[in-house]
Amino acid sequence: MAQQDDGSGRAPVVIVRPTTSVTSGVAVTQKLVGAAVAFGDILRRTFGPNGLDKMMYKTNGENAITNDGAKIVADLLVKHPAAKAFVQLAESQENACGDGVTGCLLFASELMKEAGRLLERGVHPLALVEAYQQSMQHTLDVLDERSMTEVDVDALRAVAKTAMVGKSADVGGHNLANLLVDAMMTVKESGRPVRAEHVRMTKRGHDSLQETALIRGIVIDKKFDSERTPKISQPSKVLALTCPLTIQKSKRDAEIEIERPDQMIAFLDAEEKLIQEKIDVLTRSGVKAIFTSKEVDDRIQHACIDNSILLVGMMEDDGIEDVAAATGATLINHLDDVASASLGSIQSALVEVSEHEDGRRTRLVVEAGPASGLVTIDVGGGQGAAVEEYIRAMYDALRSVESVIEDPATLLGGGSFHTAAALNLREIAESVSGRQRLAIEGFARALETIPSTLAMNAGEEQIDTLLQLRAAHRNQSDRFGVCKDGQIGEIEGVLLSSHTISHALQAAVETACGLLRVDQVISSRGD
Repeated sequence: MAQQDDGSGRAPVVIVRPTTSVTSGVAVTQKLVGAAVAFGDILRRTFGPNGLDKMMYKTNGENAITNDGAKIVADLLVKHPAAKAFVQLAESQENACGDGVTGCLLFASELMKEAGRLLERGVHPLALVEAYQQSMQHTLDVLDERSMTEVDVDALRAVAKTAMVGKSADVGGHNLANLLVDAMMTVKESGRPVRAEHVRMTKRGHDSLQETALIRGIVIDKKFDSERTPKISQPSKVLALTCPLTIQKSKRDAEIEIERPDQMIAFLDAEEKLIQEKIDVLTRSGVKAIFTSKEVDDRIQHACIDNSILLVGMMEDDGIEDVAAATGATLINHLDDVASASLGSIQSALVEVSEHEDGRRTRLVVEAGPASGLVTIDVGGGQGAAVEEYIRAMYDALRSVESVIEDPATLLGGGSFHTAAALNLREIAESVSGRQRLAIEGFARALETIPSTLAMNAGEEQIDTLLQLRAAHRNQSDRFGVCKDGQIGEIEGVLLSSHTISHALQAAVETACGLLRVDQVISSRGD
């Protein structure tokens, strides 16, 4: 970029590299819109109950098969600045809601497409931004009116099932949805905040997805001697430690000179006494299970086995925190602090043994009971990419259920809400003069990309479906939407989190408006 010669004979001043390219005017719009449309086209075929999967193959040889929008976006190597804005949009939606990423990106892509058409016709970008923001407010008003605030367990199950529709975990059907809701309700009953992170997921490595089970407690994957490890089959007290059960070593190197055998015997006796004192503290506490994140002396381990006390050492820090959360125990950093108030409780603890291709696998299943503050979903299936997709889909469903429990409001799916909001905007546009009317109508068409994409992925004609859907909303009922087979029908049992939809729409509008404010693209690479 250079300052032009003004006729005074002065040389132009170069302020950037010669290879830098500067794009202005309509060409900027074409670049941004082109990237947005391309991004939307990548995800369009994955949307809805009839969405197909993408195979993601990395240069390091890893691959994944998924139709989860967040996973696809995370694995793409994006270079275009507008596409990077869409990647940030996907991350924002995933972090805030855990679901609704694909629909959010499709809507944002369609907003940019509509904006590109209007900008080419001479509509000012700021007029578009203002109209989009007004349209968003009207859409949120419709969302509030149509949201159903009476949320019971059946509604939560419908939300969970809807979140898994079109994904591999969909084969689990009602049973899996019931299990996910039971997991969240168990956490709620414990008095802890209802969060998806309070639900752990483990891979069983065998059986099928239909045999996925809920464990009201935790699963510890470690090597256990199934013959010698004590079994707990009745309610027992638990101790959770963050201190080592061994003789603490000096932080500085020291040498002890022993001149007589009796000195050596006294030294060993003192060590045995210290070990015995620790054993006495553990046995007097009345606990039947002890978990620690530090190392355990073999003598203490054997003494606990002899007293039928389960002792698990060298756990990860996260693992010992999970034990405390599930059992209600207080983490103790010194044996002197052991007290009855700091103990937790469990119902059972048994070692499970299974044979796999790579050898024998043991794990400890700890059942903490119906008041467990942390639960585990034991996912059936193999160890490959398929079970990873199951877990990803179930986690999205958990986040949706969490959202509805926190903010009890649901919407009918199948594009029903989007169609109602689009019709409302068209009525508002009739009373608006000037070019803003075109932008409001464009916003309405962008909303309708949700039902039209559902119809397209089901093999139906998009235009015919939209016309039928509009007519059904005007003449019959506003509960009509696109069913799983692509036909227009009254939506039953397909519920979405109002908070998820609201965040997706607002985030998409913010991203589109941010891109529409760009009037010049400066690339130092020259592309």
